[in-house]
Amino acid sequence: MKIKLISVYVDDQEKALRFYTEVLGFIKKADFSQGPFRWLTVASPEEPDGTELQLALNDNPAAKTYQQAIFQQGQPAVMFFTGDVRGDYERIKARGAAFTMPPTEVTGSTIAKLNDTCGNLIQITQLARW
Repeated sequence: MKIKLISVYVDDQEKALRFYTEVLGFIKKADFSQGPFRWLTVASPEEPDGTELQLALNDNPAAKTYQQAIFQQGQPAVMFFTGDVRGDYERIKARGAAFTMPPTEVTGSTIAKLNDTCGNLIQITQLARW
């Protein structure tokens, strides 16, 4: 088995697409609509045929409650891995991202957290053995 797709709820798909591509540097992979439904995914430019992240419109009341609760608790909705968390922090911050935690050493890794402007916290992680 392989993981090919994971979803993250967003409050605005167009805003999310701009953030995930222009600020984080991902590439748009799929974007098509059927009626009011829009299927929108991004992928890492380092692995364009790898795992995709679906930017799913959060129009579900139960999911909105969950999304708001984990955000308020400081829990990331998604985690990305890097070989240079400090370099990515500087690059992403220069593009206007609001970090809630600068690069911080924790057991076995260095992490940073930022607000994706669409209702989620994102964690960027560099493993100590990377």
